Amino acid sequence: MDNPRRALLVVDVQNDFCEGGSLAVSGGSALAQRITQYMHQSSQGYELILASKDNHVRPHGHFANQPDFLNTWPPHCLAGTRGSEFHPALDFSYFDHIILKGEYQAAYSSFEGSDDAGKSLVDILEKREIDAIDLCGIATDFCVLQSAMNALNLGYPTTVFLDLVAGVSRQASMDALEEMQSRGANIKYAFEIQ
Repeated sequence: MDNPRRALLVVDVQNDFCEGGSLAVSGGSALAQRITQYMHQSSQGYELILASKDNHVRPHGHFANQPDFLNTWPPHCLAGTRGSEFHPALDFSYFDHIILKGEYQAAYSSFEGSDDAGKSLVDILEKREIDAIDLCGIATDFCVLQSAMNALNLGYPTTVFLDLVAGVSRQASMDALEEMQSRGANIKYAFEIQ
């Protein structure tokens, strides 16, 4: 495709996943600022900019008092709380749609949610005739990974921005990036390295 219609998907840049939150990843707050900077510089290159949010109400089996940090987690991103809100450094005025996921079950992929009107991410992408997806956000080794895998499985050429993601575990994040790349994702920097 000479000029693909691209969408930017910003995954789960929420207070609970940033410093001071109940399930913080290292560098989450700085990441929110970098993503805002990227959107400010690059928004004109996108047909559509979307964001996903964990929006937990009672996610069966997802929370635990003694979490294993693989399948169970401390309570986080409870619907209607400050922890579920976007980080204040993330300028959400750029978002055309916000996808909510995980109300009553674990939902790692943005493709498992829907917007306020009940439209799925796939419905939104198809309606806007999106050809390719760029991904950024939190966490590299969980929700970014699963969102990228779903995008690739649906046939979307997918790019993950190495400098616009943050993960739970350094090694698991490196493994996730390798897995995404092995499945066909383009892994590159959003900003040129000086």
